Amino acid sequence: MLEELLPGTVAVVEARDLDGTGYLPLLPEEEPLVARAVAKRRREFTVVRSCARRAMEKLGVPPQPVLAGDRGAPRWPDGLAGSMTHCDGYCAAALVRLTDLASLGVDAEPDGPLPEGVLASVALPAEVERLRRLAELRPGIHWDRLLFSAKESVYKAWFPLTGRWLDFSEADIEITVDPEDPRRGTLRADLLVPGPTVDGRRPSHFDGRWNARDGLVATAVTVPRA
Repeated sequence: MLEELLPGTVAVVEARDLDGTGYLPLLPEEEPLVARAVAKRRREFTVVRSCARRAMEKLGVPPQPVLAGDRGAPRWPDGLAGSMTHCDGYCAAALVRLTDLASLGVDAEPDGPLPEGVLASVALPAEVERLRRLAELRPGIHWDRLLFSAKESVYKAWFPLTGRWLDFSEADIEITVDPEDPRRGTLRADLLVPGPTVDGRRPSHFDGRWNARDGLVATAVTVPRA
């Protein structure tokens, strides 16, 4: 799902059978983070961190705990950037060396409509109009959910570079459909506030990719080095 959206330098590990076996257990440092969590939350927390440690192994990095930093963002080993996502029946982690990418963000969501009222709180008027046109041309995808996922991926790529919140209204996202495959494409997020400084430059937008299949929509955003 996500691996095809990211460069080959990114280590991606995905899991669909969250009730299965074979996942790495939580490390002692991680246990307090879910000590009072319900069973579903604990299972997803465990599986997504197992994915993260498998991704570390792919990069030749000794497996380490993934703890929560500012605003709950995951804290990665030195020299790595990463992102995690989980929803019903799916977990994934993507890690990359900071020498290859400055940052990345990934997100997966069920391919269903957003709850009533949510779109109005996350989308700009121009985005709503573009979603309307997409729905007319390609009615088989829940574009509101895809936009929400894209906003999540943009934020996950933004926050490690800035340490600042990015509001839904501060990125204007345009979704483009692949003419050869209507269930995948690209996205561009124009930043409506000053962007982070990356290798001496200040990007005005983030680029990403998306796909929709197997009942999910997924998005991935990467911030390249200069």
